[in-house]
Amino acid sequence: QVQLVESGGGLVQAGGSLRLSCAASGRTFSRFTMGWFRQTPGKEREFVAAIWPTGVTTPYADSVEGRFTISRDNAKNTVYLQMNSLKPEDTAVYYCAATLAYSGTSLVASYDNWGQGTQVTVSS
Repeated sequence: QVQLVESGGGLVQAGGSLRLSCAASGRTFSRFTMGWFRQTPGKEREFVAAIWPTGVTTPYADSVEGRFTISRDNAKNTVYLQMNSLKPEDTAVYYCAATLAYSGTSLVASYDNWGQGTQVTVSS
């Protein structure tokens, strides 16, 4: 198990940027595939991006491809989500998650460790 704490959310104007961080506890962070998901009220949690322990990224969600970048620093037990060219439709609570799996990493059900979420609001 690993405990996750997100930070970096906030209010930003459309076209702006934010960088989310997710700090993990424990000494096994480097074994986990890390994912970012987001959720808006009344909708299901949706996949944004994922990164393997080695730093290889899986395909991004179409809605964020080319604008968002996931990265990790295993020495700091932290995964990041750099979000550029933000749009109002990116407004959501963003969650990081951890799994020991390498496949199915775009699926909510593949993850068994979740953070509490951080709110991102993009104004038009």
